[in-house]
Order: sequence, then C-alpha cells, then structure tokens
Amino acid sequence: MASREYHFWVYILSNRSHTLYIGVTTNLRSRAAQHREREPGTHTARYKVGRVVYYEFYQYVVNAIAREKELKHWTRAQKIALIESVNPTWEELLPS
Repeated sequence: MASREYHFWVYILSNRSHTLYIGVTTNLRSRAAQHREREPGTHTARYKVGRVVYYEFYQYVVNAIAREKELKHWTRAQKIALIESVNPTWEELLPS
C-alpha cells in the first residue's frame, strides 16, 4: 500500500488594518479562498481578514500544530516582525 504524502501549512492572514489570523491547513490555496469567502459569523468575516501575508511549510502535522500554537502565544510585535522579515510590504502572497 502506497503512503500518501501530506503537506501542512501554518499561515498568517491580515487585512488592511493589519488585524491578524493564524491557522494551519493541508491546502493553503483552498483554505485562503475559504477565508476570502467571508462566511458569516467567522473571525475572518468580521474583520475582513483574507490576505495571506506569511506562511511556513511542514511535513508533519504535529510540527505544524505546535508552530501554530507557538505563534498564537507570541506578542503582536513578534508576529509583525516575523511577517516583515519575509514580507516587509505585507503583500498578498497567494493571489486568487
């Protein structure tokens, strides 16, 4: 039986006011599209958060989840510094 290779992404979304949302997924492009649909009642809909400004790839889900938890406990300043270290202009990294 062939094993399937999975990919896991930890990502940070933002809006124009730099409100942040951190998540983990197996399909970054699809998940970003879901966030952009702004399903009523969700954090991303309420704050219009849909621009992927940062992401990291992981081979193992346990590592991705651990990183997501770590980032969620960081200060806002630490998160901003992380984003700006690779994306200083906060550009959309995954255009639709």
